[in-house]
Amino acid sequence: MGMRMTEQEGENSTEQARGSMGLLSVIGSVLSAGLGVQNSKNRERDFKQGNFKVFIISGMIFTLLFIGVVYIVVQVVLKSAGA
Repeated sequence: MGMRMTEQEGENSTEQARGSMGLLSVIGSVLSAGLGVQNSKNRERDFKQGNFKVFIISGMIFTLLFIGVVYIVVQVVLKSAGA
């Protein structure tokens, strides 16, 4: 009944200390970075806790969506201008 941690409890506490970023955190970080408003605290968290591959894929998806939205907006504006 001592305060000994089992091996599994030790692994769980290590994961919690290291942390893992959820989907919303990754999306928020990618959007903030893409728009240029990421603060240094969140950037440091991303480098310590985040997975490089997840950020690359998320950044590529964000870029494609951004280009698509800009393209659609331009097409709508051109049609409404009668071009």
